[in-house]
Amino acid sequence: IEIYSLHVDCKVTSRFAHTVITSKIVNRANESKEATFEVELPKTAFITNFSMSIDGKVYPGIIKEKASAQKEYDTAVSRGQSAGLVKITDRKLEQFHVSVSIAAASKVTFELMYEELLKRQLGKFELLIKVRPKQLVKHFQIDVHIFEPQGIRFLETDSTFMTNELTEALTKVQNETKAHILFKPTVEQQKINPELDETLLNGDFVVRYDVKRGATAGDIQIVNGYFVHYFAPQEMPVFPKNVIFVIDRSGSMAGRKIEQTRDALLKILQDLRPEDHFSFITFNSKVVEWRSSLLQATAENVASAAGFVQTFSASGGTDINRALLTAVTVLDKAERLPERSVSMIILLTDGQPTSGEINVEVIQENIQKVINGKYALFCLGFGFDVSYKFLEKMALSNGGIARRIYENADAALQLQGFYQEVATPILMKIEMQYPENTVEGLTKNNFKLFFEGSEIIVSGKISNEIVLLPVEIKAQSHTSDLTLKEEANVKEKEQIFQNQSYIFGNFIERLWAYLTIQQLLEKSISAQEEDKKTLEAQALQLSLQYSFVTPLTSMVVTKPAGQQQSELANKPTEAG
Repeated sequence: IEIYSLHVDCKVTSRFAHTVITSKIVNRANESKEATFEVELPKTAFITNFSMSIDGKVYPGIIKEKASAQKEYDTAVSRGQSAGLVKITDRKLEQFHVSVSIAAASKVTFELMYEELLKRQLGKFELLIKVRPKQLVKHFQIDVHIFEPQGIRFLETDSTFMTNELTEALTKVQNETKAHILFKPTVEQQKINPELDETLLNGDFVVRYDVKRGATAGDIQIVNGYFVHYFAPQEMPVFPKNVIFVIDRSGSMAGRKIEQTRDALLKILQDLRPEDHFSFITFNSKVVEWRSSLLQATAENVASAAGFVQTFSASGGTDINRALLTAVTVLDKAERLPERSVSMIILLTDGQPTSGEINVEVIQENIQKVINGKYALFCLGFGFDVSYKFLEKMALSNGGIARRIYENADAALQLQGFYQEVATPILMKIEMQYPENTVEGLTKNNFKLFFEGSEIIVSGKISNEIVLLPVEIKAQSHTSDLTLKEEANVKEKEQIFQNQSYIFGNFIERLWAYLTIQQLLEKSISAQEEDKKTLEAQALQLSLQYSFVTPLTSMVVTKPAGQQQSELANKPTEAG
């Protein structure tokens, strides 16, 4: 079985990435063989299309409602079970895997298409392409086209497998608003050494970039009656933070996990700003406060905290409820905190609650009641014994986010990386306002906090007759209350994309659908049962309309007669 051509074609238009992976395989044997198509794609992406063509006949993947697809499938499969086609493989990726049997001398072309909205983190967008052909490929090519009307501020490529020879196969062409990256190694360049038919191509190919930002009220782009508004203010004063680290030191944290946690916290302590206030609470079945109140991050206090962190050891049960209630009380009682400041609780745990209150629903209710919108709660789940669903619901109900920390050698870096994302709050209570009578289907447009290095994105539909789209942003910065205004000329904005040949025409509409689905699903996590149904029904309808494989849909992959008739591609979620 020979992969004679593998092409990754990626077009990024104003952060929205559309990737097509095409693999062409020939069976050089004189009997039928299994041809396998195995691709890793970002977890944040939605698959939108898949097809196999065998000797000219096309077998398309069909996207259906998950429940009904599952039903049809179960009937078909009662004759022999097979695993789903998609599974999570690492912290950023999931794997799509399909095999089909092809006759001697036959050819098969696999084509997979997926889309995602690139999310700005720590000041850059990252496009991740996983490269792992497992054999030398005669025609191998990665093509990345980027078009950013705001202008490209910087662009870099990075890869885990580059050698001097392979660098020669990489070209970058770039002007003010466009970039084209081409990676096209010959078979000789792909080899680990000239004698062996083994490939060097195994790992990540990453493109990172950021855009130029001029206007204070962000940038508006419009195509075919849909708009997207990007807002990422720069050079703003930073809010002082009041942060309580709530650290699990139950028995299961013993060994490497507690060591990595110590390493990360020692680094994080160094990153605190002098005007920040902080404290630590550690817990197993007992809850221990390092200090009874928050301390300012003076050199002296930071040094004393570092001493405390180094004494961390792990044993005993897990009383998450009391640990969090204690943290909220410390923030409630805090005095002499900076007038305008941001208070947050960062919980790190690796397991289920086992002591004190152990019913997760009750814990969620307790915490939501006492936090009552005053503080942001971030939940970090270490490893796979945590109930990620529980942590995610608790964080989303309290203005924060959840993140899984993978038990790898770089766990300490993952923890630090997370802290850096939330370390620099520069705006709070952000409201993005648009004229009600001319805009509908608006995505989330008010945000509790904005962290430096990230980006706010709002999208919606505008009515046909409007000539100007006025926007107003209200927010609080550390020093003042802001009102920013901007007006977009619809005709002028639409003109920008008209002459761009390689842009799929309705990309802002698809971006709007992608963002709306993501937000509906996120909202449904912390919603009450009735609302949950409504939110999921809306997300399902959009997933089907725009053909996205989301947690509510499945793609049915059909195969030639005589082979296992159909298989399902489902979207795995972090909460399993």
